[in-house]
Amino acid sequence: MDSARTQFLAGDRPDDVLLFIAESAVSDLGTLAQHGEQVERGVVLILEAERGRSAFEGATGVDPMTLASSAMNSEGDLDLDAFEGECPEADANGEDSADEADDAATEEHAPRFVFGFAEERNEEAGGIYAEGDVIHAYAVCECGTAYSDRWVAGE
Repeated sequence: MDSARTQFLAGDRPDDVLLFIAESAVSDLGTLAQHGEQVERGVVLILEAERGRSAFEGATGVDPMTLASSAMNSEGDLDLDAFEGECPEADANGEDSADEADDAATEEHAPRFVFGFAEERNEEAGGIYAEGDVIHAYAVCECGTAYSDRWVAGE
């Protein structure tokens, strides 16, 4: 794993954002791949926050803050090591997106793109924010569903 991504997931890069763009989301990953880490289904970039927001919107056509607002009330599970997810829509349809026997359902509910950021520990906010730095991740699934996940960095 790229050291920038390792640092980001550990909460050590609070001024940066993480972008994942799946091959299915853009016509050509070439330019993005030159600036990021090629992974199984796409490209991951760790960029300074303003540059990252601009790059995300340019590549996906989606404003990351609009994505965050639309995804906030729909929770799913995201794995930013493998860039896999459990879309809440798959669960709503009785599908098991983690079932490798059904590759079609897995691909149908794989993250199309992800925008993530780290929030530094905030004891006053309570909850998981008091436990440590928190990673926020917002995804759009291949099926079009926007969802979010958050966790204490390093867990």
